[in-house]
Amino acid sequence: MTTSREKLGLLLGFAATCGFSATIPVTRVGVQYLDPLFLTAGRATIAGVVAVIILLVLRRKPPPRELWGMFALTGFCVLVSYPAFLALALRFVPASHGGVVLGISPLAVAAAAALFGYERPSLGFWVVSLIGAGIVVAFVLRQSYELGDGGFGVGIGDIFLLGVVASAGIAYALSGRLSARMPGWEVITWQLATFLPLSAICAVLLWPDNLSSVPATGWIALVWISFVGQYFSFIASNFGMAMAGMARVGQLLLLQPFVVLAIAIPVNGEKFDWETLLFAAAVVATVVIGQRMRVTRK
Repeated sequence: MTTSREKLGLLLGFAATCGFSATIPVTRVGVQYLDPLFLTAGRATIAGVVAVIILLVLRRKPPPRELWGMFALTGFCVLVSYPAFLALALRFVPASHGGVVLGISPLAVAAAAALFGYERPSLGFWVVSLIGAGIVVAFVLRQSYELGDGGFGVGIGDIFLLGVVASAGIAYALSGRLSARMPGWEVITWQLATFLPLSAICAVLLWPDNLSSVPATGWIALVWISFVGQYFSFIASNFGMAMAGMARVGQLLLLQPFVVLAIAIPVNGEKFDWETLLFAAAVVATVVIGQRMRVTRK
């Protein structure tokens, strides 16, 4: 039976999913005007400055030394590999396509949590997750067939997206573990503060040569991604995982492809059809069923 604390955790997880989902169409806008690697460094730098200010004002103590290694690995996935792979991928694929491929992220989260020994999902949970992931993969192949030359294929954008999926699985699992040891907002805040020197140096080195060539839309996308995609969504996600568990909150990412598509329609001018709606309904059904499956938390 789901407790009130777990329900709140799932609600925060859903809010985080919406924030992460919106980040994909907005990143698609950003990479039209800014270098993907600069966008990666810039978002971490802006959010990192805010994080340092918050930590100084609240006078928070650094995390325990035994957690530094986990912080470093998690921070790399959250601030380097995940956003870099995402920005590079969106140079080659539409936002809706990226959102669909990232629909298999819940399986990566559950696999990472089990690999690290943090949770033990039941067989039913794995079956439902595999079914959900299979539906998403079928959607990707179907779309590839219809939009391509009559055959199935995987492009460079899809390869980058697989890097995003792997990074998301590790980042979610480790962030959830860290959030069980300290407040969720501190986890991402300390990660941003720790990586700020590196991200700031990279942002300066990758600074656009001609600022006048970047319209206001590009800078707005960068600022939005920095605050919502890089900071506040992770806070909601970390709190949610601490309350409801990594596997359950991670499975909410199955909703991401369809939230992305809904946002990509007005933001990126992408299209929506009834076939996509049917796939969305099938994936939502797996999420609802999966929330009722047993997951043992260690």
